[in-house]
Amino acid sequence: MIPGGAHDHAGSPENRKPVASITVSGVSKRFRIPHEKKTTLLENLLGFFHGGKYTYEEFWALNAVSFEVLPGEAFGVIGPNGGGKSTLLKLLAGVLYADSGSIRINGQIAPFLELGVGFQSELSAKENIFLYSAVMGLTRDQTRAHYEDILEFAELKRFENMKLRNFSSGMYLRLAFATAIHTDPDILLVDEVLAVGDAAFQEKCRRKIDQIRSAGKTILLVSHQLDTIQQLCRRCLLLSQGRLVAVDETEKVIQIYRRLLG
Repeated sequence: MIPGGAHDHAGSPENRKPVASITVSGVSKRFRIPHEKKTTLLENLLGFFHGGKYTYEEFWALNAVSFEVLPGEAFGVIGPNGGGKSTLLKLLAGVLYADSGSIRINGQIAPFLELGVGFQSELSAKENIFLYSAVMGLTRDQTRAHYEDILEFAELKRFENMKLRNFSSGMYLRLAFATAIHTDPDILLVDEVLAVGDAAFQEKCRRKIDQIRSAGKTILLVSHQLDTIQQLCRRCLLLSQGRLVAVDETEKVIQIYRRLLG
């Protein structure tokens, strides 16, 4: 059962469904897009004094989406651009809030959504490692214990005192991913990390994600690389235009996606 929810009447403990790491129930997210753009204070004032008013178009990035991810599962999210994948991850990470529905997370979650999220460009690599780890609930001693491993994985030891604003996008990515995975989260959210960086780093990331999965951690992976999703995820979901098209075994969902693409 889910803590605080209905009691489980499935019978013996071995027949009971495990508590889901992620439960998404009827989640919708709406954005308002203005029809006319006023970029200056003068334009806004003129519009006000001339009785002008803003009109908006409603855009539903997600519409009544529901699914569960079980503990120890590597779960994929696929779909065309604009389908709602990044919005979903930001809702799971708490960066955005749903307009309706509910999200329940069971465990410590580490989001790796895009370059720069949670990092400060004016701080050094070393300072950012300690800052991000503290946000994730690690003590300074715990961070020190992983510090050299983070730099070794990222291959950035010689740049530990350089400010992040001087990093290339590849260096930024390696540091962010290495820091996130070494905070030892129960749930790891990953958005297109395997699509950035050179081939050697992409392969290193795949091996690390496989190790995390084998250790019983939960991974939710968003990617346009269908072969990667197929390699790492037994189940996945397909989003299109904010709606849930399918949740099933990865091979079946990929077939549906390919038919959708025509």
